[in-house]
Amino acid sequence: MMYLPSRTVRDAVKQATRASGLPSCGPVGAEYTEASGRGSGPAGAPGTRRVPLVAATLGALLMLLPQPAGAQEGWEQLLPDLTSSGEAFGAKLILLVTIIAVAPAFLAMVTSFTRIVVVLYFLRSGLGAHDIPPAQVLLGLALFLTFFTMRPTLEEINDKALQPYFSHTITAETALRHAETPLRAFMFRHARTADIALFARLAKLQNIKRRGDVPTSLLIPAFIISELKTAFQIGFIIYLPFLVIDLVVTSTLVSVGVFMLPPMLLSLPFKVLLFILVDGWRLLTVSLVQGFY
Repeated sequence: MMYLPSRTVRDAVKQATRASGLPSCGPVGAEYTEASGRGSGPAGAPGTRRVPLVAATLGALLMLLPQPAGAQEGWEQLLPDLTSSGEAFGAKLILLVTIIAVAPAFLAMVTSFTRIVVVLYFLRSGLGAHDIPPAQVLLGLALFLTFFTMRPTLEEINDKALQPYFSHTITAETALRHAETPLRAFMFRHARTADIALFARLAKLQNIKRRGDVPTSLLIPAFIISELKTAFQIGFIIYLPFLVIDLVVTSTLVSVGVFMLPPMLLSLPFKVLLFILVDGWRLLTVSLVQGFY
C-alpha cells in the first residue's frame, strides 16, 4: 500500500483553494456564518466560504485512498487536476462525486444483489415482523452473499483487468473491455432470452444473431427484470406456508368468536416456530447460492 504524505495533501488543498479564486478558508473545520460573514476559525477570516474548503478537502482525501504499488499514475488520471482553473476543477469534482455516488447502485444492478435482497425482504414480509430482522442486517447479509456468489466473476475481473492495469501493461480502455467480458457472461447466464428479445424489439435492433451483437445497455435491463421475476417466484414460494398459517389462525379466531384479537399478532409465533423447525435460514441460503451456480 502507498499513501501520500501529509505535506502533499496540504499542498493539494492550497492549490485547490487558489484555483477556486476565493479567499483562503483557514484551518479545516472553519465554518461560515451568514450573519457576520466571518469564519469561526482562529483568525475569523472575513468573507470566508465553505464551498472551496469542502471541494479541496474531498480532492485531498481521494488522494489519500490506499492504492497498490505502481498504480499511482493510473489513479491520478481519474482525479481532478487541482492546478486547473476554478470552473474546470469544480466540473471535474462534480463528475467524480457523481460517479462515486452512482457506482454502488450500478454494481448492485449487474450482480446477484437484486435477487438476494428482494427474496430476503419477501421473507421478512411473510413473517409479518416489520422490523425483524432489521433492514441493516438484511442488506449486510445480501451484500456478503453477493460477494460469495460473484467471487468467480470478481476474481476473473481482477486477474484480467485490474492487475494488468495497475502494472501498466494495458490501458484503461482495454481494462474496461476485459472487465466487461466476465460481467456480460454472468448476466447472459441469468438473463432470459425472452427479456433480451423484448428490449431488442423496443430498441428496434434487427441484426442480433449472437451474444456479441447484444449491447451492454440492452443486456443490463434485461438481466434486471429477469432477476426480479426469479426473485418474485422464490418469494411466492416462501410466502405460501406463512399465508396458510395466517388463514388457519384467522379462521380459528372467527370460529370461536374472537374478533378483537389481531390474527397477525397471534400467527407470528407460529410462523417463527415453523421457520426455526425447518432451519429456514440454511434452506434459503442454499437455494439462493445454488441458483447462481
